[in-house]
Amino acid sequence: MKHPAPRWLKLTLLAMVVSVTLWQSWYVGWVLWWKWFDPQITSFQSQRLEELKEKIPNAVLKKQWLPYAKISTQLKRAVIASEDDKFVDHEGFDWEGIQKAIEKNQKKGKVVAGGSTISQQLAKNLLLSPNKTVLRKVEEASITLWLELLWDKRRILEVYLNVVEWGSGIFGADAAAQRYFGISATQLNAEQSARLAVMLPAPRRFEKNPNSPYINGRVELILGRMNSAEVP
Repeated sequence: MKHPAPRWLKLTLLAMVVSVTLWQSWYVGWVLWWKWFDPQITSFQSQRLEELKEKIPNAVLKKQWLPYAKISTQLKRAVIASEDDKFVDHEGFDWEGIQKAIEKNQKKGKVVAGGSTISQQLAKNLLLSPNKTVLRKVEEASITLWLELLWDKRRILEVYLNVVEWGSGIFGADAAAQRYFGISATQLNAEQSARLAVMLPAPRRFEKNPNSPYINGRVELILGRMNSAEVP
């Protein structure tokens, strides 16, 4: 004879279901809002601003929203070629890229590659912290799925290019173009775009020497890939 589950177990399971539902609803609410309204500040930007204010109390972030149509197509190509060459085709995750990253990390004995897509990076920047924990990766995956389901690729790339970090206190393509070249992101040429794109994995480190031999080598590599990069 089967005994019914204890009442405390049923209540615990119910509480877990409710918690997960509310948790996901909070994410979905923000993703839906940002589908039509541009983010004023992201979770990642807020954390960086707090860090800056510890050193400079009156610090502000340098950022200026630029609509998708006004952002240089060269920059879009460069970022896709550098960060996520299957961007228009995948549904948020590049499983082949993830597998290659795992193999590379195992070979090196440390984390040297991430395999994150533009969608995953945006999910993290919008709503999460940069802390690398299992829970954060689960949250990142969940938000990525909602972004891919509720937004089109054009919107994902537009928001990404406007909120991603490009140096200490510098966020978005227009602020980056002004910082490094003294022009708007509308005016970026292929070489300038490639140079900005290769900074993305470690912008605060690379901004200290943006013309290093490593950066210059990567720029040449990305320039060679840009023509085949598909832009939404």
